[in-house]
Amino acid sequence: MIHDQLKGRHLILASESPRRQFLLKELGLDFEICPLNVSEVYPEGLQPEAIARYLAQLKAGHFDTSRLKDNTILITADTIVSVNGEILGKPSDPVSAAGMLKKLSGRKHEVITAVCLKSKTKIRVFHALTTVTFKKLSDSEITYYIDHFRPYDKAGSYGVQEWIGYIGIAHIDGSFFNVMGLPVKELYEELLLF
Repeated sequence: MIHDQLKGRHLILASESPRRQFLLKELGLDFEICPLNVSEVYPEGLQPEAIARYLAQLKAGHFDTSRLKDNTILITADTIVSVNGEILGKPSDPVSAAGMLKKLSGRKHEVITAVCLKSKTKIRVFHALTTVTFKKLSDSEITYYIDHFRPYDKAGSYGVQEWIGYIGIAHIDGSFFNVMGLPVKELYEELLLF
């Protein structure tokens, strides 16, 4: 049982994301929440998977290592939305949110979430990739979603678990939870091995 294998370990989730907190809690694990404020800047020319991995590790690198006791596992993560190689970050306002959703409308895109596990003695970075296909979204659907759900804290300007996911997602190839922001199955397996 995972609880026995992680007994005595202190887990820290360095994320403000309520979705990541919810998903980790659903694994039945006790953990501390220590949000980080890190500028998500990455080198030019990286592929989407490399960007997500770079940012997850960058976040771990900004954590105060004096807080890492011998039994601590730090968990950081970053989610990237990529459509035809273009990275869609978090929208700053309704106009940018609508622009992103129009780019996703009627098309496939990739959601990559990278996770970094860090202790005093080791570090492990892994990622999961999910392909998501949206139906053609009408302008009124896009406006309704932005007005009612204000997706300004979400990469790609949408939450799969919200209204837009219910009415707009035609197909998902890969982990649903990865699109929410944490590849739970992979995290479970990696924690057991860490």
